[in-house]
Amino acid sequence: MTGKKALRPCNTRRTSLTGVTPRVLVAEDDPTVREITRRYLGDAGYEVDEAADGPAGLRSARTDPPDAVVLDVMLPGLSGLEVCRALRDLHPALPIVMLSALGDESDRVAGLEFGADDYVTKPFSARELVLRVAAVLRRAGAAAPVPAAPLVDGDLVVDPSARTARRGDADLPLTGREFDLLAFLLAHPGRAYNRAELLAEVWGWEFGDQSTVTVHVRRLREKIEPDPTHPRRIATVWGTGYRYDQWVLT
Repeated sequence: MTGKKALRPCNTRRTSLTGVTPRVLVAEDDPTVREITRRYLGDAGYEVDEAADGPAGLRSARTDPPDAVVLDVMLPGLSGLEVCRALRDLHPALPIVMLSALGDESDRVAGLEFGADDYVTKPFSARELVLRVAAVLRRAGAAAPVPAAPLVDGDLVVDPSARTARRGDADLPLTGREFDLLAFLLAHPGRAYNRAELLAEVWGWEFGDQSTVTVHVRRLREKIEPDPTHPRRIATVWGTGYRYDQWVLT
C-alpha cells in the first residue's frame, strides 16, 4: 500500500527538514484517526503527509523527509517500533511522536527505547497531540542559549552550535533529545536534577511521563560510558535524580 498525500493548495510550497512550513508525516492505519489528526494539524498550520501502513510510512520519510512524524505503534506491514528504529538510522534528530492504545509503562518505555521523543496513549485529544507535535518541533529547532565553545570532558566533546558529539575519534549517533539532554547535563556538571526538572529543562514539559527521562539516560549511558552498568559520567543520585560528574575538571 502506498502512502496517501494530503491535498495542498496549488501555491503551497513543499518543504524538507529545513523548510519554512513544518511538514508532518502521519503514519496511522485507522482512517478515522488519520483524518482527524490530519485535519487538526492542518488547521494548526502544518503540511501533512499520510501513510496507512509501516512500509508506506518509511518510504515516504525516505523519499521526502518530513520535519516530524506521528507514528502509530500497531501499523500493518511493519510495526511502528520498527519504523521508528529505521527512521532513527536515517534521521537521528527527526522528532517522533508515537501513538498507541497500549498504555502500560512497559509499552511507553519500549517506544522511547526505540527512539521516540514522545508517546501519546489512545484515546487522545487531537488538540493535545498538536501541542505535543509543536513541542517536539520547537525543541528540535529551538535557538536556546548555548555555550559558544564546545563542551569538553576528557575524550567526550559536545558542540551545541554544530549539534555534534564525539567520544574519542568516534561520532556519537545521538537522537535530538539525547543530544539536548547530554549538552544540558554537561553544561551543568556537579548539580543534581530530578526527573521533573529535566523534563522541564530539556523537554520543555510542565508535566509528562518521567520514565521518558529514565530511558534517555539509559540510552546516553550506553553511548558515552565505557561501562554503562557502572556509569562514571551520568551518576544516579538516589532519592533525587541524576548528576553529571566530569572525568577531567577544567
